[in-house]
Amino acid sequence: MKRLFSIITVALFLAIAPASVPAQAPSSHSHFGDVADSALAAMQQRAKDLNIGGVAVVAYFQGDSIQSWESKMVVVGRMKDLPTTGNPGSNLLAIAYAKASEMADTLRDSGSHARPPMTGEFDWTGGVIARSKTGYVIAAFSGGKSDDDVQVSKSGLARLKDDL
Repeated sequence: MKRLFSIITVALFLAIAPASVPAQAPSSHSHFGDVADSALAAMQQRAKDLNIGGVAVVAYFQGDSIQSWESKMVVVGRMKDLPTTGNPGSNLLAIAYAKASEMADTLRDSGSHARPPMTGEFDWTGGVIARSKTGYVIAAFSGGKSDDDVQVSKSGLARLKDDL
């Protein structure tokens, strides 16, 4: 009898549990992937024109403050600079996402000195942010000189602003 009660309890739990989990709302910008691909292609081309490699990141979030975002990245030739004597190397992917994270919080271009950098931020230029129709769009590049990173990022941001 105890065993039958346990089996029935487990069966009821399994039948009810999925219904109690709220469904995730679909993204209102399901076309983000296509727009992101276009922005990343523009960033790849601009990096190629400038003869630099690195990592490009694009992101979008709705509203006036970030609660979640959609992002996409691409490696443009290299993802890291290997360590050498006296140089610990660089994780360009981490740097690009640090720039994007700073912008998501400050709503200003990376390296804008909006406030003292927090742990995990470097206050480095190379990322740009803009208000879009329904939220914010972010583009960040790491791998070149700061001015070149900004140029690459601006090429991606132009595509994002037009479509999101």
